[in-house]
Amino acid sequence: MGNAGSVRFRLLAIALLPTLVVLPVFFAVTAWNWSGRFDELLITKVNSELTIASEYMNSILDDRSLRVGALANSARLAATTDDELPNLLSEERNLLGLDFLYAVGPGERGKWPIINTALAGTASNGIDIFASDDLRAISPTLASRARIPLVPTRAAVPTTRSEENRAMILHIAAPLPDGAGALVGGVLLNRNLGFIDTINDLVYPTESLPEDSQGTATLFLEDVRVSTNVRLFQDERALGTRVSAIVRSAVLDEGRVWLDRAFVVNDWYISAYEPIIDTFGNRVGMLYVGFLEAPFETAKRRTIAAFAFGFVAIMVLTIPIYLRWAAQIFRPLETTLATMERVEHGDLGARTNVGTSSGEITRVAAHLDDLLDQIEARDKKLRAYADDLNARVAERTAELEEANKNLEATSQQLIVSEKLASLGEIAAGLAHEINNPVAVIQGNVDLLQSELAQTGETHKTEFQLINEQIQAINMLVSKILQFTRPDEFADFDETHVPSTVIRDTLPLINHLLGKAKIDVDLHLDETRPVRINRTELQQVLINLMVNAIHAMPRGGVLGIRATQDGRGTRMMVSDTGTGMPPDVKARVFDPFFTTKQGGGTGLGLSITRQILERYGGRIDVSSTEGEGTQFTLWLPDADD
Repeated sequence: MGNAGSVRFRLLAIALLPTLVVLPVFFAVTAWNWSGRFDELLITKVNSELTIASEYMNSILDDRSLRVGALANSARLAATTDDELPNLLSEERNLLGLDFLYAVGPGERGKWPIINTALAGTASNGIDIFASDDLRAISPTLASRARIPLVPTRAAVPTTRSEENRAMILHIAAPLPDGAGALVGGVLLNRNLGFIDTINDLVYPTESLPEDSQGTATLFLEDVRVSTNVRLFQDERALGTRVSAIVRSAVLDEGRVWLDRAFVVNDWYISAYEPIIDTFGNRVGMLYVGFLEAPFETAKRRTIAAFAFGFVAIMVLTIPIYLRWAAQIFRPLETTLATMERVEHGDLGARTNVGTSSGEITRVAAHLDDLLDQIEARDKKLRAYADDLNARVAERTAELEEANKNLEATSQQLIVSEKLASLGEIAAGLAHEINNPVAVIQGNVDLLQSELAQTGETHKTEFQLINEQIQAINMLVSKILQFTRPDEFADFDETHVPSTVIRDTLPLINHLLGKAKIDVDLHLDETRPVRINRTELQQVLINLMVNAIHAMPRGGVLGIRATQDGRGTRMMVSDTGTGMPPDVKARVFDPFFTTKQGGGTGLGLSITRQILERYGGRIDVSSTEGEGTQFTLWLPDADD
């Protein structure tokens, strides 16, 4: 029975070792690794949020610097007398969102590097720390606003100071023309709650964190919170509290970026701190963003606990099943081994007496020969099953391939939609950014023209050219806006006869026709007017004609026809060029699809179809590879 005991032990080990030893170890290692990855994700998240906050702070500096530079070079400032200058600077200070704005003469070099740089002719900006006397010299009110009482803070470096009276300033200076000095402006960051709340809203928009968590942002002057949305109490901000000694040492003393958990005022936060460098190159403060750690830790513990509970429940349910299955194996084996030992000792009448319903091992002992016959029969059945399974797999594979093609097509459509949405946002932003300097240029040209009224005839041609170019820029901006918001710019009240528009459009492409040796086959019937913007119809026609010319690099015939078709007008633009294969023809109206490698955006035909559909029209294409292509346009009559 020693061998039987060995079989029993091995079967029990096989059944229970994975469940009681291997799986618990695997679960512990997996939980530990997942916890570490979870913490790394939180650090990565807060690091990206710190980058956003830092970029926003730099963008504010650049924006204010550009606006002060524009004022320094404006015609209005140049025309202002010394007596009018204080009122003008006071007015512009409010418009530019600055806390102070003043002018310095060319010889007034001082201790601030950005002012000296501006006096040397280069605009400059940065962060500077103003002593109380420096700020009081500019404005006693600002000096009072900057003063912040210090609040005793747990884990901070000990100090004997009772208040922070220095000020952190966004410092900006721009040179005046012809070396006449510089304009100097600044924004006080002490108690600037709007500035820090804007950073917090940008970094932590609504629903970006779990319900019980909260995002925070802070500006430190050295280790003192001078602007923050961290709460000391429910409704009181933690102004005047100080950063912990360990964070101060890492960020201010060593100049490192802190990315770790940190104790902030009264709780633990996943935190990111980076040093703020002033214009002298010194570390004078810190920019901080972070979010409450507790909700994430709670969620992590709950997740691990849920997995642990599920793991234990599975073990409790499965171990009895494993033991029962093991018993069904080792008990018949033990009986069989005992019977074999009795036969070996001469007991030829020994039997297992386990019956015929105890499982496969019992049937092997009693009916080995019968089992071999059954194996052969089952083999044939298994082959038939395999053939049937292969057929089903092939059928399923074909279905999956078709589903995959549909998924790829849907993905392409989503990508195109995202590209068009991004392109619309970029185009609208570009139009807005162009309009601002164009408005400034137009205003200054008008001012110059009025100032030079007596000598205007002398420069009449130059002013006319400038105004024409400004109008050209305005039309370009209008077209960009028309692309991004076509429903707002489409003129549905214009009506035009297509034949007339076609004749007026042909001269615009004559230079291309001559280069390619292309003849024009023109058949225009006088048709009724259609309702469409003339410029947009010309845009559609020019796009189709230019495409046709490009399709005939060795010359050919450009066919243009316009005929009445029921209650509308049909226009056809055809070429005798290379034609299009079926796969190109199927995608020709897709946005961003182009066959002009490096020479096209793929938007021409997509925009053409968009314009026609906006006016109730349509466009179709027919093409034969090697023979040519024809685009057919249809627009309803203006009376419909």
